[in-house]
Amino acid sequence: MSVILENEYGMVNINKDVVSTIAGASAVECYGLVGMVSKSAGDGIVSLLKRDNLNKGVNVEVEEDGIIIDLYVIIQFGTKISVVAQNIIDKVKYNVENQTGLKVLKVNLNIEGVRVQG
Repeated sequence: MSVILENEYGMVNINKDVVSTIAGASAVECYGLVGMVSKSAGDGIVSLLKRDNLNKGVNVEVEEDGIIIDLYVIIQFGTKISVVAQNIIDKVKYNVENQTGLKVLKVNLNIEGVRVQG
């Protein structure tokens, strides 16, 4: 599925995978984030994703007046979760809106775990 933008010059179709990739790449740039995870639906096991598969840790839902982004992440131990979460949400929203022109209604951050770096 894709998101369609129309203007006086024509139509632009933006695939949801493109939005997912932008959101995932924006999130991993934030301090305090260990990485994105893909959640296995059956048993609740999470696995850290490599840089090439970041869009698997992102779910994009298309609404009438914008999009909703769900991120699944692992946070670094010792960081203040609320501050890291707000930074991730702000950065993802800013980058997706500026790079695609889409309106981001919500960015939901699902913290799947905490990991000690070392």
